[in-house]
Amino acid sequence: MANKFVLDRPPANDEELWWWVWATWGVRIPRQRVCPGHCAPFDAFAEAFFARSSVNIWKASRGFGGKTQLLSILGMSELVALGAFVTILGGSGAQSQRVHETMTEAWHFKGAPKSLLLRDPTKFDTFLTNGGKARTLMASTKSVRGPHPQRMRLDEIDEMEMNVLTSAQGQPMGKLNKEGQFLETNTVMSSTHQYPDGTMTQILKRAKEQEWPVFHWCFRESANPIDGWLTWEEINRKKREITKQMWEAEYELQEPSFEGRAIDEEAVEAMFRPELGISEGKEGKYIELERPRNDRDYITGVDWAKSRDYTVIETYDATEEPWRLVAFERIARRPWPVMVDRLNKRWERYGGKVGHDATGVGSVIDDLIKVPRGLRKEDCEGITMAGRLRSDIITDYVSAVENGMFLCPRIIWMYDEHRYVTPDDLYNLSSSAHLPDSIAAGVLAYAMRSKWHRVVATPDYESMSRTTSPWIDGWSTA
Repeated sequence: MANKFVLDRPPANDEELWWWVWATWGVRIPRQRVCPGHCAPFDAFAEAFFARSSVNIWKASRGFGGKTQLLSILGMSELVALGAFVTILGGSGAQSQRVHETMTEAWHFKGAPKSLLLRDPTKFDTFLTNGGKARTLMASTKSVRGPHPQRMRLDEIDEMEMNVLTSAQGQPMGKLNKEGQFLETNTVMSSTHQYPDGTMTQILKRAKEQEWPVFHWCFRESANPIDGWLTWEEINRKKREITKQMWEAEYELQEPSFEGRAIDEEAVEAMFRPELGISEGKEGKYIELERPRNDRDYITGVDWAKSRDYTVIETYDATEEPWRLVAFERIARRPWPVMVDRLNKRWERYGGKVGHDATGVGSVIDDLIKVPRGLRKEDCEGITMAGRLRSDIITDYVSAVENGMFLCPRIIWMYDEHRYVTPDDLYNLSSSAHLPDSIAAGVLAYAMRSKWHRVVATPDYESMSRTTSPWIDGWSTA
């Protein structure tokens, strides 16, 4: 059935794409997700092929993740099915050529449409009669600045100099193929995460800022019993050959050791529990875990968006330790009345105390905040985060995290900010430092703990009513 439809037109959806790849190249890409927070390798493949976003990040196990082969088959599929111009850039010249060699080997499969080859592939280029072409780039700023592909595939970026990657990133340009179809641009940055202060770490931070999707998968997805290709004999053999640190970072996808991190890694893991739920924490999505109750004590922290930052509103049940996150929202910079209205609704819904960042906004915020029925204006306090006070309340918060004071679901955006924050970010040690927004909101909430006394609003349950499950934004307990 697959051969019947794959050769007469390009695949139009994920199902057709999977069968098309199998029929054309003989490759069965795993479609099963195994680990919480991971994806199936085919999910990442399809996202890039159909250019559903302009940039994708792939973080996968070394060797067992099949990243290089997946990039190769992706490039070949785009050449043949779309007539796209594809460039390949590795962390080194040898890595670039390794990807291109894997692409060239795909032509040996019996289903490969060899008739499309304009001439035999060379070490650096492949040309097809439908206008598709592939070019291997050397890992230098001069090499990457020339071409303007529709699809750019970068392999092992953690071995790549950041200036080379930055130079390459601006090159993709959309265009019409020979069939008159407009090809959207897409860049895949693929790597194992090896270095705590390397290119992959910087790109993961940039992905969070730019909201690029990040796809994680490890050897368990490759070895899944339904459509996996990897054997457990091979996995166990490799595990015996390498160090524990290398296994954890490069195969289990744990973070590389980083002495510069400001918050203990084990404490962050203990704070953000996957078993409580997993969500990306997308901008503009309101996440509520527990409805307000009159017998509970709530504290809300708010960090306001300024220029490129986000407004983050976190509400905790502070009745007992550890504090539990009960509601979370992240919104981009919008007019002040819009952003403050989100706090007004949250305060009306949960009551209790509110601490918000008054640094640089002063009376602008105070004039817009509405005190819910039964509460007092002084129950909402603007805190100017400057000088010794700023340093003290941040230190208090970090100490509380490391002592197990907070319990949250695995909201990826919030989780990543806590994992990657450095002392520089916390204490403004350089001009480039930035206190992460979710940490700032937590700091402000925790700063209100000593001023607590029971003040409960009469919640307006309709103010944030939803017609769907409160577990929104792709929330999952899987």
